[in-house]
This record gives sequence, C-alpha cells and structure tokens, in this order.
Amino acid sequence: MTREPASGRHHAPLPHPGSDGPGPVPDNPHAGRRRTVAFLLLAVSAVTYNDWLLQFLVPTGLDQANSYVSETFAANQPHRVLFSGIELLCACLLILAALCAYRDDERTLARAGWAAIVAFASFSILDVLVPMECAPSVDAQCAPVHAWHTTTSALVHVSLFASMVLFIADARAHGPRGQAGHLRVHRWGRWLLAFSLVAAISTVGPLLGHPGGQGVAQRLHLLSVGLWFLLLGGRTTPLRAPGEPDSSGERSGHWGRKWYGGRRGRCA
Repeated sequence: MTREPASGRHHAPLPHPGSDGPGPVPDNPHAGRRRTVAFLLLAVSAVTYNDWLLQFLVPTGLDQANSYVSETFAANQPHRVLFSGIELLCACLLILAALCAYRDDERTLARAGWAAIVAFASFSILDVLVPMECAPSVDAQCAPVHAWHTTTSALVHVSLFASMVLFIADARAHGPRGQAGHLRVHRWGRWLLAFSLVAAISTVGPLLGHPGGQGVAQRLHLLSVGLWFLLLGGRTTPLRAPGEPDSSGERSGHWGRKWYGGRRGRCA
C-alpha cells in the first residue's frame, strides 16, 4: 500500500485554541486592497481627529488649556464651519475604514470592534449636528452642559472604549500565534485604554462645577485616540502566517513568546 507524498497534502490550518472564529480570510487581491485602504483611512483619521492642533494656526480666541475642543464648532464661533467640517470628514473616513476592515475580518470580537468604530463615528457626526450653543470657557453666561451635545459626547466615549475592549480581547484570543498587528494591539492597547480613560474622566470638571485644565486632559485623550487608530491601522496590514519572517527577519512566533511570556524554543 503506497503512501501519498506529504507534499501533496493540503490541510487547512486549525484555529488557535481559545479563538472565537477562523480568523481573517486568506490573502487575495481584493482583500489586500481593502486592508490597504483601511490602513490609509485610519492613518488619516488619526491626524484629522486631532484637528485641535489647528488652533495654533487659527485664531479661535479659545484658551486650549481650559476649553473643550468642541467649543471650536459651537454655534456662535467664527470658525465653526472649518472645525465641524474636519470632524465630519474624520467620522466619514472612520466609517469607510471600519467597513473595509469588517468585510475581511471573520472573528466575532473583531467584527464587534469594527461595529463599535462605526458607532463611534456615527455618534461623532451627531455630536457635530447638535453642537454647543456657545463656548463656556469664554462666556460666563454659557452653561457647560448642553443636553443633546453632552449626550452624544458620552455615546462617543462609550463606543470608543467598547472598541478598545473588544479589539484587546480579540488580540488576547489570538494568543502568541497571532499576527504582529494583533500582538501590538494586545501589548499597547491596554495601556492606551487606561490612559485614555483617565484622561477622559479628567475632562468632566466643568460639568461638576469645577472648571480648569479640562482642555489639557481632553487633548491628551484625543492624542491617545489617534494612537489607537494607528494601532488599528497596523492591525489591517497584510497578514503573515505564524512563524513566517517579516521584512525585519523576525518571526511572528518570536514576538508572541516575547510579549506573552511563552516557553523558550520554537513555536510549533
């Protein structure tokens, strides 16, 4: 009885223990293009989400240390069209990026994470459509709480932190055999989540009757969100099989052992 040569066998890879699905679909030209588009959109979103940097060039009259970024597109502000337009552009880019990435990501937690990004962007659009009526940092008669705007802002934060939790959980489910992008999310995402959460909580002073410094805290929060988008962008880069060397010569199994504290030796 002859044995079939091993080279002639083609077995589909088994899912990693603890994973919640078969993982991203194999590379194909269309999937590769979609991931590239998603990466570029997320990278641009990381920049446009930090449009507060324009305040160094545009004379808004607002003190960045003690004003909310959303005050730049308050209903009575002179540059509201500029800043609200950038906010809407960023939200649209994020929705497109999430839809591109969602299609080729078959893992349940990851798809839920992309859905949370879509929700985040959608609530950001609502945040612009129901702006603050005035800028409380420069107008003593302006109340810091604007019912609809405060509500949409809260929903934006809930969606953001939900996406972080979901993607970090997904990266953890990949284990040490996960792709490099997933491992980066696992390694840095939890620190970004903690930092971003603390920064966001630090912005509520004016809502509790204790204004001052909320501008610094919010801008630090926005920087951390931009870094989060970059991490997600890295997650959408072309896939490598576990143990396959990348351009730097490192193998995905090597990074898995380093970041997850796995046993020494080759990952089989």
